[in-house]
Amino acid sequence: MSLSTRADARALVEAYYAAFNVGDAAGMLALVTDDIEHHVNEGGIRRGKAAFAEFCGHMGVSYREELREIVVFVSDDGHRAAAEFVVHGEYLQTDPGLPEAHGQRYILPAGTFFTLRDGRIARVTTYYNLSDWVRQVSA
Repeated sequence: MSLSTRADARALVEAYYAAFNVGDAAGMLALVTDDIEHHVNEGGIRRGKAAFAEFCGHMGVSYREELREIVVFVSDDGHRAAAEFVVHGEYLQTDPGLPEAHGQRYILPAGTFFTLRDGRIARVTTYYNLSDWVRQVSA
C-alpha cells in the first residue's frame, strides 16, 4: 500500500471531522458509502445513508459539539482508521431516555473506528463513556 493511499485515508477522516465541526451534515454524508454502518455507542447498528442522515439531523438539534485534539491513525493498507479526540459540547434538546436538556456543557474524551472502502467511509463506530456524560449533564 502506498503512502498516498494512507494519506488519502487520513485526509478522508480529517474531512469528515472538519465537516462535523462546522455542522455540515451534507458534507459528512458526501463522505460515506450508501450502505454505511453506524455502530452506536452502547446501542445497535444504523444501516444505510438514510438512517445515518436521520441521526445527523437529530444530533444537529439536540447537541452542539466541537471535536478538539483530534489524532487520526490509519492502517498500513488504508482500509481502516481510528481517531481519538475530546468532545466539547452543549446539550440543547432533551434526547429520549436521557436527562433533561437545558444547555448543559460537557467535555468528554471519545474515539471512533472507521472502515474505509472505495474512497468513502463504510463504517463508523464511536465510543465514549455514557455514564460520565450523564454525570456531567446531571450536575
